[in-house]
Amino acid sequence: MAQVEAEPRVGVTMFGDRLAEAVERKRSQLLVGLDPRPDLLPVELAGEAHLGRAQAADACARFCRGAIDAVAQYAVGVKPQLAFFEALGSDGMRAFEEVCAYARTAGLLVVADAKRGDIGSTSRAYAAAYLEARDEQPPLADAMTVSPYLGRDSLEPLIAACRRDGAGIFCLVRTSNEGVADIQDLALSDGRPLWQHVARLVAEWGEEIVGERGLSSVGAVVGATHPRSVGEARRLLPRAVLLLPGVGAQGATPADVARAFTSGPASALVAASRSGLYAFRSESDDWRAAAAAEAARPTSEIWSASGW
Repeated sequence: MAQVEAEPRVGVTMFGDRLAEAVERKRSQLLVGLDPRPDLLPVELAGEAHLGRAQAADACARFCRGAIDAVAQYAVGVKPQLAFFEALGSDGMRAFEEVCAYARTAGLLVVADAKRGDIGSTSRAYAAAYLEARDEQPPLADAMTVSPYLGRDSLEPLIAACRRDGAGIFCLVRTSNEGVADIQDLALSDGRPLWQHVARLVAEWGEEIVGERGLSSVGAVVGATHPRSVGEARRLLPRAVLLLPGVGAQGATPADVARAFTSGPASALVAASRSGLYAFRSESDDWRAAAAAEAARPTSEIWSASGW
């Protein structure tokens, strides 16, 4: 049964190949995060957001659609953070589906920032929810973030979706938050930090799902706030696409992630969320124009830093 699940669908293009095509066409490696918070919405939407949960979900969806319109010419994809939609209940999940569909119509890849990870039928349900085709409709997302800390069996249904449906996954390897030292930096018996062991596992899991462009469907999340770790992760994961959060609001710069692109222009994506989505709060009353400006600038800076 597992082997049947792993069979690719006819005509399916691997995630890495779709990403490479988008990166080369747009000359961009920017992934714009969509973190809609009702308390931070522009004035024209804020009033509606305080009328109730359904109205807040509608306002957040409108905000995300406007942001997508603003950044579509600069970014290769968007990264909607599920937590902010889930906080609004069933109305929020409806908004999430609407935003994902809208991003696809704008020609953008969708990476669901879900950080899911569980065993058995639960992991299978996550794959069905986000990465598999639904009633002849495309999957909600092209890829999603996942946690590898329950081991290979917890990711097998998701890896099967990568093979069969052309999906992608990004495994948490070394994240951008300050608390990484609590777990990810713990030293193993051979002196290596735990995150490097996880990186080697991720490389093994993805080595059989490599597209024509040489990129695996199994990628890794590596915080741009740790530039030395970015270079080490690139060495350990030569075929993986690295998803690099932390540029912008968390302090990392395009120069900090240059080493991530040595495997090709599409071998890494730089995620920017708060720095672009809410730029209007400090720079302009026109939130769409502010989002566009904040996407245009790092797009060219990252492309230049990547050396391609």
